[in-house]
Order: sequence, then C-alpha cells, then structure tokens
Amino acid sequence: MAGFIEYETYDATGLAALIAGGQVSAAEVLDAAIERAERLQPSINGITIPLYEHARAAARTGLPAGPLSGVPFLLKDLGAQLSGTRTSGSGKLWRDFVADHDSTLVARYRAAGLNIFGKSASPEMGLAPSTEPAMYGPCRNPWNLAYSAGGSSGGSAAAVAARILPMAHATDGGGSIRIPASACGLFGLKTTRARNPSGPDVGEGWGGQAVAHCVSISVRDSAALLDVSAGPDIGDPYWAPPPAGRFVDEVERAPGRLRIALCVTPWNDEPVDAECRQSAEDAARLCESLGHHVAVGRPEFDTAAFRAATRTLVAMVELGRGCTAADYARSITTIHAVGRVVARFFAGYDILLTPTMCSPPWPIGVLSLSAGDTTAYFTALNRSIGFTSLFNASGNPAASLPVHWSAQGLPVGVQIVAPFGDEATIFRLAAQIETARPWKDRRPPLLA
Repeated sequence: MAGFIEYETYDATGLAALIAGGQVSAAEVLDAAIERAERLQPSINGITIPLYEHARAAARTGLPAGPLSGVPFLLKDLGAQLSGTRTSGSGKLWRDFVADHDSTLVARYRAAGLNIFGKSASPEMGLAPSTEPAMYGPCRNPWNLAYSAGGSSGGSAAAVAARILPMAHATDGGGSIRIPASACGLFGLKTTRARNPSGPDVGEGWGGQAVAHCVSISVRDSAALLDVSAGPDIGDPYWAPPPAGRFVDEVERAPGRLRIALCVTPWNDEPVDAECRQSAEDAARLCESLGHHVAVGRPEFDTAAFRAATRTLVAMVELGRGCTAADYARSITTIHAVGRVVARFFAGYDILLTPTMCSPPWPIGVLSLSAGDTTAYFTALNRSIGFTSLFNASGNPAASLPVHWSAQGLPVGVQIVAPFGDEATIFRLAAQIETARPWKDRRPPLLA
C-alpha cells in the first residue's frame, strides 16, 4: 500500500489487525505516524524527544508478534525508561539522562509489539495540570492552539487528539491522565493503584498515588493495552486484585443496571463552570436512558484534612524543606483514611459520575510553572484537580470520557469512578456510552 492515507481513521486495535492480516506493513504505519508528527508538531509541540530512526530500525528488524505488533507508540517523557534513550522529565537537570534499562512497563509494551517512536511532553516533574515546560515550551491543544492540552500528560493527549497516533502512554498522580483526556476529547483511564507495575527502580510513585496507563481514541484500545501491561512484577510491595478475565472482553459485555451516583460539587469547594456541570448532568440523563439508576450522592469526609497547600515549582521545594518525617507519616495516614471512606461509599453504588474538571481547558500561560500571576495559577490548579485528585488518594480506577464540547468548541470530559479493582465496570459502561454517543471520528479544526 503506497502511502497509508487511511491511517488516522483507525484506532490501535484496528491498526494491529491490519498489520497482522498483511494489509499494511508496520513500516508503512510508522511512516504515516512520523509524517503526521513532522507536519503537526510545529503547531502542537507535543513531542519532546523524537525516536524516529530507533522505531524505523525496529520495524525493519521485526517487532515481537504481540497483540499490538507494529502500532506506533509514544512514551511520556517522565518515569518511563527506554534503554539507550533520554528521559528528561522536561527538566534541565535531567536533559542528558540516558537510561541503561527499560522500565518494567516499557518492557511489557515492547513485548506486545508496540513501536516506540518518541517521548511526549510533560511539565517539569509532572507537577502541573498543564504542559508548559520552560525547556521545551508550551504544548498546545489541537482543538484550539491558544489553549492548554492539559497535564501532566499533555503531550500524549495532544498527539493522540491530532491523530498522530491512536494511543499513547500517560501517567496520573492527581488527574494527569484524566485532565488532558478531558481537555483534548479523549478516553483516559487512571487504573487501580498497583494495577500496572512501577518497577524495577521503585515500588510505587508518590506514596501510591501515581499510576501509569494511557490516553486513547477508543475504549477498546485502553482495555487492550491494560491486558498486556497489568499484573505485578517480582518484588512489588503490593498489587491490585486480579481481574476476572481479559479487560478487552469487558468492552463487549453489557454493564447491567448500574447504581450511579451523580456529583457536581468538588471536594475542594471550587466553583464549577456551567459547561462542566452540564456535561455531567447530560451524561447522567444518558445513563438513565440506557437503563441505569442515577441518584445524587458522593463520599463525604473532613475535606479540611485532605486539602494540601498548592505552590509553584520553586515554592514547592521550599515547602518540602519545612516538612518533617512525622508530617509525611501523618499525610499517609490521612490518605489511607480517605480510601476507607471512598470504599464504604461504593458499598452502595457501582459508579460515581462527576465532571472531570471544574472548568473547560485553560488558556496557555495560566498554568505554567513559571507563571507570574500566582493567584490565577492557584485558582486554575484547584479547579483542575477538584474532582480528580481524591481518587489518586483512594486508589480507585477512574476514567474521563469525551461526551461534551463547549460552546467555544473545546472538549469537556466527564469522569466515572468505580470501586477499587473494578476497571471491568468502567470498561463496560464506557463502551456502552461510546456506542450511544460516539466520539472517535470527531476531529479538531487543526485537521480540517
């Protein structure tokens, strides 16, 4: 096939099937991804470290015959080591760091046949809900280049939204998968704590709050990737409850009649934009039309004990210097207490439905870690994580679904949260909503 012009119409599962069936080669698929990256990168700035020749060599020599063999893939430029390549964390201190081994998760991706052709942008050390690192410059939202693609997995989300590739690696320590998925009109799942391994260098991230998975244009791609990556590694300190079967099979199963709690008030008491409230309320009505029972409800606890001070990057360092080991131990105790409250809440519900963010995407500059207007920064930060960060503390799986666009044409996601260990219900409900209100073929104006 000369020039794979249909490339962007396929999700990762579809591309893998074409390659396995011999209808197109891994090299042709990679060339299509690289052509789009070179054409769109100047506009969105989502790729920090191109690895095009590395990927071309892999396609030539033959990729493993895994379930995703030949599918192009980006690693977030943070916390994912690929042997022989740089991982900068978008920080100047690490700009020349070269890994001498693969992360366990990366090794599993490679064994599945994914062809890694670059690293995607992140804010410095992943510490902001927007991706505007000083070293590389801002990553822009393909739906409107004046707006943020979210963070901290903004580079991955921008690249997938621009259809450079259908799925990309992402991490989430407070909303960093769900926020950019919401901002860029994608499906983004934060997995259960310890569903995927963090090793071999560490046993957990951010005291168990940070996890890794992906953003994708389809629900089935997210499930297929989790099937190849999930499960403990030797020596892991703990792991998630084993699933009953393959996640990709859950996508085909009806969810049954679910008990869904609707919540449109965040735990940090930030105001919620009318578009975000509408997105959740519309999704709740859609769920009712699909046969689910919806009632207003949310986990309740002493939110003052859960809130943490927010600072810019330099101020975070100063804050850390003033904290003691006892402060850290108390914070872990608080996180565990929050997890118990959330677990008890889910004894009465199957799903919690909320807006993903308190606001639509923010303009470029507001959430930069170098921002001069700290008041605007703190406001935007709190309105970005008001619905998401709780479930990093509790460890529950949670996903953002692209079911609403604002009057300005910007994506506005809704979040669904399930009991600890229950990605299966998320995949079933998300696939049902995806069928009822498809989003995969909706394209940003940048691609017109």
